[in-house]
Amino acid sequence: MKIFNGINKISKFRNPVVAMGVFDGVHKGHREILKAAVRKAQKIGGLSVAFTFWPHPQQEESLYSLEHRLQLIAELGVDVCIIVRFSKHFSKISASSFIKNILVKKINVKYIYVGSDFKFGKGALGDLDLLREEGKFHNFGVKGFRIIKVKGRPIRSTLIRSLIKTGKIKDAEKLLGRRVSVLGSVIKGTALGRILGFPTANIDPHHEVIPASGIYAVRIILDKHKLKGACYIGKRPTIEAGNNKINIEVHIFNFNTDIYGKYLEIQFVKKIRSDKKFNSLDKLALQIKKDLISAKKIPF
Repeated sequence: MKIFNGINKISKFRNPVVAMGVFDGVHKGHREILKAAVRKAQKIGGLSVAFTFWPHPQQEESLYSLEHRLQLIAELGVDVCIIVRFSKHFSKISASSFIKNILVKKINVKYIYVGSDFKFGKGALGDLDLLREEGKFHNFGVKGFRIIKVKGRPIRSTLIRSLIKTGKIKDAEKLLGRRVSVLGSVIKGTALGRILGFPTANIDPHHEVIPASGIYAVRIILDKHKLKGACYIGKRPTIEAGNNKINIEVHIFNFNTDIYGKYLEIQFVKKIRSDKKFNSLDKLALQIKKDLISAKKIPF
């Protein structure tokens, strides 16, 4: 997938089918729009284009970092992604001017796909009706996608964030259409896990929403390799009383390679237990051993 930061360096694309939205989390509803754009572009011999914004126009907490979002969009087969920095200046562009000067003149849009509730332009006055009206004048097609519901609940990034933070990963998974995951880089830690006999990779998450504290069975994606392991999220109450920092540590099964500085994605399969304080390091080590045995029994 080719990525453009801003619109200055882009030129008119060949028959572009543009899927436009924040796509925070790339959840089931977003995926439907993006995959439909890919299919349409392939059908007409054009390019599928994801047009997205960073930071969030409503200044909401991001479900996923921009890096993670781009990775997920690319996995859907999108050809091009245009990232527009949502600045004070950009927010003042009227909806009609945005359509005329960016979608039509810059991109040469042939079809535009959006969620039915998508708003854009100064004062968020642009909507699906305006796109359809302008599409007739500028000769581009428009398709609005209904809000998908799961068990009567509309799929919203705000709801998914809440479910992840409270540890309801299976409920969040249903709305995402895939496993809850965190993208981060491996950093140096205290090496306590290695001392206890269970070496871990310490993870620095990239502005991601983190699941509730506890022990999880996880799948790890490292350089496109799928590995199995267990993940700890918490404040290390046994060894760091009063600490408020949330730590993320991953133990990868049957793995002994230096991966400092590497990016990896942690996919949460199942929560094994909540975090707790132990009276000694020996009891902590014994519990970790039991946790790893439990994690290995969980089908991935």
